[in-house]
Amino acid sequence: MGKSKEEYYGRGRNRSVAIIVRDGKILMEKVHFFERDFCTLPGGGIEEGETPEEAVLREVKEETGLDGKIIRPLSVQYKGGGGSDYSFEVEIPSDAIAITGYDPEFEGEESPLKEVLWMSLDEISEKDRAFLWSYGLMQVDGFFSKICEWDNEISYPGK
Repeated sequence: MGKSKEEYYGRGRNRSVAIIVRDGKILMEKVHFFERDFCTLPGGGIEEGETPEEAVLREVKEETGLDGKIIRPLSVQYKGGGGSDYSFEVEIPSDAIAITGYDPEFEGEESPLKEVLWMSLDEISEKDRAFLWSYGLMQVDGFFSKICEWDNEISYPGK
């Protein structure tokens, strides 16, 4: 049957996500959830007794097979209904290879995690890219200057 949005994100539930960049590309996860495919950052729920920092490194390991090291915190978003989303810039070894891991919250069910991908900003949809801004991507080296290179044209989905 699958988990509902409320069960997965949980009102009042704290979550941690990682921004991992290599050669100007961001490590993203392709997931199938809420009746559609989309791209998101590695991360997930913070377990009881776990810090946001511990959670983000555990989630990166589970979902991508990578051992990471936190470079710095990027943002904290306070969600309606309680709970917070924490984001961190995370570093991995330069020769590390990401694999499509698993989400233990879906044990015994079909996992929504379909693939891990290294993606440039131009390869990420505008809708999915919006989440990257809120998680602090502009603070990661190279991305502010990349955005400054874009023109001032306003774009809308489907046009």
